[in-house]
Amino acid sequence: MKYRLLICALLAAAPLIAADRDFLTSDEADQIREAQDPNIRVQLYMRFAKQRLDQVKQLIAKDKPGRSALIHDLLEDYSNIIDAIDTVADDSLKRKKGLDEGMPKVRDGEKVMLADLQKIQDASPRDLERYAFVLKQAIEATGESIESAKDLKQRATEVIAKEKQEKEERAAMATPEEKKEKAVEARKDETDPKRRKPPTLYKPGEKPPEQ
Repeated sequence: MKYRLLICALLAAAPLIAADRDFLTSDEADQIREAQDPNIRVQLYMRFAKQRLDQVKQLIAKDKPGRSALIHDLLEDYSNIIDAIDTVADDSLKRKKGLDEGMPKVRDGEKVMLADLQKIQDASPRDLERYAFVLKQAIEATGESIESAKDLKQRATEVIAKEKQEKEERAAMATPEEKKEKAVEARKDETDPKRRKPPTLYKPGEKPPEQ
């Protein structure tokens, strides 16, 4: 009985452990932080996604024991990287930063990767059931990313409209005290130039690389 409980506890904890795993290496994360131009940043993410998929293809080509766990994690990382590309793109469009250079290259690369992912699915490797779900997620994420990159002007309109709606919803849910505090902060931002921060792709807590 105790053994069964231990197994159940480990299985329940497994998704949490997986969620904590970084989908970028420390070196890749440093490269992303240094790339403040969104066109460069999305292309970096694209390169990292291709590397993950290339590794998957190498593992598929060699039918070795234990490969399914590696394939699963690589596909999971791949999907997270594709999601990161879309996050950068949406954020850049909200800030009215051009993506005309980076996104066409990303879209073309994603089309090739989507074809590779579908080939893996169609080939039905012997251990497919162990990573079928994350493979399906990778295919869907890539297809959606390609679709959203077709018309950047339309995407920008949709992103801005969504952000406006979310702001209105948050404002409607705010307490009178929160509304008053926000109004005070807004007045300070308008009257104090030092409080106005230029647009940046750095996340909270990130710092630019040392010169």
